[in-house]
Amino acid sequence: MRPPLFLDVDGPLIPFGRAAGGYETFTDADHGNPLLSRIDPSLGPRLLALGCDLVWATTWLEDANECIAPLLGLPPLPVLDFPDEDPPGENLPTAGPHWKTGPIVAWAAGRPFAWVDDETTDADRAWIASHHPEPALLHTVDPATGLTGQDLATIAAWSAHSCA
Repeated sequence: MRPPLFLDVDGPLIPFGRAAGGYETFTDADHGNPLLSRIDPSLGPRLLALGCDLVWATTWLEDANECIAPLLGLPPLPVLDFPDEDPPGENLPTAGPHWKTGPIVAWAAGRPFAWVDDETTDADRAWIASHHPEPALLHTVDPATGLTGQDLATIAAWSAHSCA
């Protein structure tokens, strides 16, 4: 069984900025949202090649399938369902685990998993280590650059080693 790979969008797939030179854009079409031009379409095939089952773990929810998956050449992906209440402290530093952490562990249901986000911390790693018996990779992406080839290589190496 392939491990799930939980994907955040803002930061990993839509970089927030680059030093000197601004944002790299990949398409002139903004599909109603100018941030979408920052999505590198070459990431789609590279994500599919990782040997994981991709799952959206983003506040974009189903919009990720409508707006982002087509830009990446991805099929519709499962969407992690978050609690109905507003995420506590969204985008604010906290001493505890991220509000996504519990739902991700619940979705993984005891299987190895990887999580790509720009907001994971040691608090998430500690919580997962005490609540999840299988290997888990929490890979924190630099939101200024987004997901890079080195990030993908790290995930691929983890998947090959932990899920063989």
